[in-house]
Amino acid sequence: MVHAFPKAAACAAALSFLLPIAAQAQDTGDPQTLGVHGQATMVVQGVGGFTDPYRGPNSLAPKQVRETVDVTLYVGVRPWAGGELWVSPEIDQGFGLSNTLGVAGFPSAEAYKVGKDEPYLRLQRLLFRQTIALGGEESAVAPGINVLGGTQTANRLVLTAGKFGVGDVFDTNRYAHDPRGDFLNWSAVDTGSFDYAADAWGYSTGIAAEWYQGAWTLRGGLFNLSKVPNGETLERDFRQYQIDVEVEHRHLIDGQPGAIRVTAFRNRGRFGRFDDALALGAASGQPADTALVRQRTTRMGADVNVEQAVTATLGLFARAGFADGSIEPYDFTDIDRTAQIGASLNGAGWGRANDRIGLVGIINGISREHQRYLDAGGVGVLVGDGKLPHPGSEAIAEAYYDWQPRKGFDVTLDYQFIVNPGYNRDRGPANVLALRLHGGF
Repeated sequence: MVHAFPKAAACAAALSFLLPIAAQAQDTGDPQTLGVHGQATMVVQGVGGFTDPYRGPNSLAPKQVRETVDVTLYVGVRPWAGGELWVSPEIDQGFGLSNTLGVAGFPSAEAYKVGKDEPYLRLQRLLFRQTIALGGEESAVAPGINVLGGTQTANRLVLTAGKFGVGDVFDTNRYAHDPRGDFLNWSAVDTGSFDYAADAWGYSTGIAAEWYQGAWTLRGGLFNLSKVPNGETLERDFRQYQIDVEVEHRHLIDGQPGAIRVTAFRNRGRFGRFDDALALGAASGQPADTALVRQRTTRMGADVNVEQAVTATLGLFARAGFADGSIEPYDFTDIDRTAQIGASLNGAGWGRANDRIGLVGIINGISREHQRYLDAGGVGVLVGDGKLPHPGSEAIAEAYYDWQPRKGFDVTLDYQFIVNPGYNRDRGPANVLALRLHGGF
């Protein structure tokens, strides 16, 4: 079944009309005082047949095609030196495969946890950023989405507050962090075990601080968690919250830039322990359910994130992370440990300097307590086949080719091979194909 392709096309057509109008407002002065940008992305994704002996409430179904569309406007103003205020309304429509369920490393980060047939409007970002110069070499800042053009010093303090994505600041990677431009898989664009604070669309409210000093950056952030796991509504008073800390070091190897980031998170709120849910389920004869045993507790995790240019056209990246596997994940996905390695190749070598090829391999895992919970009928954020008699690691390979026929418009073909979807050796492997159309200014 294919969802509402005519509606998706209508959204894209609306953007093609609106973008040239908005572009006229773009201020290209230096420093920039007004920025207007926009983007539209449509992803059509399908999965073929695979071994499917049984299904649960959160299983991936074979032989289906779904589509998603998002249209975003980014408007920024500079009220004073170093200050930036950005607002980003967005129109969304569509569904992920199986309503964005069935795979912990879900194959489309363009698919939110909330799907709708009709286009709907959301305010995804409303943020203020203040940059305070602390000296050092001055460099140009190119204008872009959520960035006003101008200059900045090498040493600086950057404060961001409001509604934005934790991934706007933490766990970034130049080769694997943008589902509108590079990889699509959730556990490729972010570290899968990084249970970052977010509503069902991937955004939170909070504050972040970044201190740049030479080749080092220290980041810290405080964010609201959802009121309930994987929920649509965020806390407003940090009653349930996340603290993030990240250290980054930038370097050159044979003249090519690279970076290493180490990120840690601490979630504090009402979470359920898998063993408590298993004990209650065994006593009652009902499927295990962490919602029945939630109490105030802490869940923590950490990851390392590496990017390195090898040549002017080839870049490598890797991530590895873990989180406390005795407690349920809260706002991202059902991954307790993860590792990935990949590469991105620019097409200059075959005369297509704006084209790119990407390849990544990912291994996701969960704790034994987590496995027992799923086997006892429990469901998580994204996975839950009703039972899990033969658990295994979820292995994912993703490859894409991004073709840019003209500036500002990209066509991407994406393929993913998913072994043991939902950590279940009884199901899969799944072959997932996608076509992504993306335009922006």
